[in-house]
Order: sequence, then C-alpha cells, then structure tokens
Amino acid sequence: MSSPDDPAAAPLSKQDFEALARFRFGIRRYLRFSEEIVRRHGLTPQQYQLLLAVKGFPERDWATVRELADRLQLRHHSVVELVDRAQKQDLVGRATHPDDARAVRVVLTEAGEEVLGRLASLHRAELARMAAVLSPPHWELPG
Repeated sequence: MSSPDDPAAAPLSKQDFEALARFRFGIRRYLRFSEEIVRRHGLTPQQYQLLLAVKGFPERDWATVRELADRLQLRHHSVVELVDRAQKQDLVGRATHPDDARAVRVVLTEAGEEVLGRLASLHRAELARMAAVLSPPHWELPG
C-alpha cells in the first residue's frame, strides 16, 4: 500500500488521463502497424520479435533459448516452438554453444537477416513519424 507521501499516490488530473490515453493510443497504433507490416512480409509478429531479439542481443549476434524467453517474456517451451517454426522457414538456425553443451545458440540465417533488415527499416521510419505520440507523458509530480 502506498503512503500519502508517495508521489505516485497523487491524484491524476484530467490532463494526466488525456496524456496516458494519448500515449496508450500511440503504443497500440504502433503495434498494429507492426503486426500488419510483418504479416504482409510473410511473418507472424512473434517471428519478427524473435528475429529482432536475436539480432539485437547485446554484444553478439546470437542468443540462447533461455535468453530469448526472457527477452520475449515467453515460456521456454513456447520459444522452442517459435524457433522450430522459424527454422522451418529458414529464418534462424541452431548452433552449438561454445561454453555450454546443454545450451543451443539461435542465429539468424541469411534469409532471416534480409527480412529483418527490411522490416526494421520500416519500423524505424514509422517510429520517426510517430515520435510525438510515442513520447511518454511528462509528469509534474508534487514534491
């Protein structure tokens, strides 16, 4: 339970609600754009997120299933199934882990790199167009 001194407990104004609603609308609009554009390119939204998580993993171009489950906020077995489907479409491959024989590295294939590059460019352009709507609200909290 929050205390009366907690700034987050301060009542929200009408402008606060409008800012939250505008931000939420921007997020949903962006996600809808993303879902539609990846489907037009023959992927599911989850496959695009998988490819992006692999390519965007910090300091390397591969990730383990456990790391991907964390990044995608999915259960381990769901990521295994997602990787299986993406591998059947030649978007990702599996490789042995250099330090842990029990773990498997997930890597992008050439086809995965190509489609991810096209889709990421489209997403970047859309984010640039939506920058104002996707800026989180600035709160003037009492303090």
